[in-house]
Amino acid sequence: MHQVTLTFDNGPDANVTPLVLDILARRSIKSTFFVVGSRLAAHRASTERAHAEGHWIGNHTWSHSIPFRDRGDSDFIRSEIDRTQDEIGALSHPDRLFRPYGGMGRLDGALNTKAVDHLAERHYTCILWNAVPGDFANHEGWVETALTQVATIGWPLVVLHDVHARAMQHLDRFLGRLQDRGAMFEQRFPVNCIAMQRGQRTDLLDSGIVAN
Repeated sequence: MHQVTLTFDNGPDANVTPLVLDILARRSIKSTFFVVGSRLAAHRASTERAHAEGHWIGNHTWSHSIPFRDRGDSDFIRSEIDRTQDEIGALSHPDRLFRPYGGMGRLDGALNTKAVDHLAERHYTCILWNAVPGDFANHEGWVETALTQVATIGWPLVVLHDVHARAMQHLDRFLGRLQDRGAMFEQRFPVNCIAMQRGQRTDLLDSGIVAN
């Protein structure tokens, strides 16, 4: 079994994020939490705990409301990205990790040209994904979907969501089944999920993820 990178989006949540952190601690797994700025402002303690326990903290927009393909004006982009980064503050990873809101796991148009320019100017590292098992929609059955996806990808970067209690009740079972298959959990990101590295574009940006 290959290496697996585990990430969590859309939190923090005062109840669900601590549950996820407890599970990761028991299994000695380090992850990245891509936080929504408005939620971080309301539930900062959970993210502070995640950071203290060695998890990386990334930026997942302020409102998680409109993909950049659907609203691309500069004021909106700056507000969604920089307001969240300011809220993250000292909890930030040194590479200023950012993940755009794709909408139901979509990659096409997750970024637009103005967003790319802004991320480059501010030296962000943009992290995308290659495995989205849909725990946000199927709270009970996502584990089998995730296992199938992981088995077909050389180095999967799995996106889960630490805001759905019913879904995260199955997290330990998912991790246990992966470990039983010999999976090694890696905190680093696969190269084919890195769209920008400290402001520098990668070839991934030429694969249709950038809207005009």
